[in-house]
Amino acid sequence: MTARLPVTRALAALVEKTTGRPCGIGELPRVEGKSGWEPAFSPYTVLDSLPAEFGGPPLWDWHADAAWSYQITSVGKRGDQVEWLADRVRSGVVGRTDGRWAHDLLIPEGRVIDRELTYDAGGEPSVSAAGAIVSYVQRVTITVTPA
Repeated sequence: MTARLPVTRALAALVEKTTGRPCGIGELPRVEGKSGWEPAFSPYTVLDSLPAEFGGPPLWDWHADAAWSYQITSVGKRGDQVEWLADRVRSGVVGRTDGRWAHDLLIPEGRVIDRELTYDAGGEPSVSAAGAIVSYVQRVTITVTPA
């Protein structure tokens, strides 16, 4: 079975590349600033791991497939800002061109065999109580088989 951490890192890198904005893994992303690593300015994304599904041979067999699930939260100051960012996430992760994935998702010692958008906030961003932060949630499942 393919380890999860390489998939998580590859997905975060893909989100950063296709959105042009920072992506934190489980936390607010940090960017290098004048005084070291500082919190990123919005908009940005946060990638969180969700429960996974397994198929194929028993888990102790390294040939088992794994379906790793993630939540990608787009965070910004306005609804249009997070919808724009969510559009870029969707296009980058599950977008297709000529029957192929629009962007490669390369996993060391693994091969991505499916990508699925399993939940999309559908244009209903969530606004914080203070009204200063808006978020848009998407969930994806990346199915990986050992290479």
